[in-house]
Amino acid sequence: MRVYELMIILHPDVDDAGVKAHLEKVTTGVEAGGGKVATTDLWGKRRFAYEINHITEGIYAVLEIVTEARDLADVERSLRLADEVIRHKVIRLPEHEATKRGLLGESAPA
Repeated sequence: MRVYELMIILHPDVDDAGVKAHLEKVTTGVEAGGGKVATTDLWGKRRFAYEINHITEGIYAVLEIVTEARDLADVERSLRLADEVIRHKVIRLPEHEATKRGLLGESAPA
């Protein structure tokens, strides 16, 4: 199993229902690839350090994903194509960090 952390920054004009819909779409994409979203942490609206395409703030969400898939290409492709997504970043967590967070090993969520 591999553990990934996915951060998504959505346009600030997206309403709560739109944010929830995007997160559900990502969760569905991950589950279709044989994985699961262990945690979803919605940070809310935050101000950027610098403007991105004349936008100064965005809605942040961080997901921890546990999957056997080698990559999350389908999920990343859908995020790249979504107009409401300003930025996204997927990183693979090192095994020691994933174990420390309880995502791998004996204490992994069922």
